[in-house]
Amino acid sequence: MSFPDKQQRKICWDSRDRYWECLDDQNIKDSSEKPKACAELRRIFEKSCPPKWVTHFDRKRDYDLFKQKMQKEGFEPIKESK
Repeated sequence: MSFPDKQQRKICWDSRDRYWECLDDQNIKDSSEKPKACAELRRIFEKSCPPKWVTHFDRKRDYDLFKQKMQKEGFEPIKESK
C-alpha cells in the first residue's frame, strides 16, 4: 500500500474519529474490547487506514485515556523496600 494522499488521510481520520466516538458512547476504555455496537465502524476504520496506523491509533487512544486518568486521579509512587 502506498502512502495515503490528503483525501485518503482525511477518510482515515474521520473513520477513526467515528469509531472512537462509538467507543466513548459505549464507555469502552481498552482498545482490546471491541463492542458489537461499534463493529461496523471498526471494520470501516480498518479498511480506511493502513494497518500500522490502526495499531498506532489504538495505542494512542489507550495512552490518551491513561494520561487523562493520571491527570484526574494522580498517581502513587511505588514505595521502595529496603
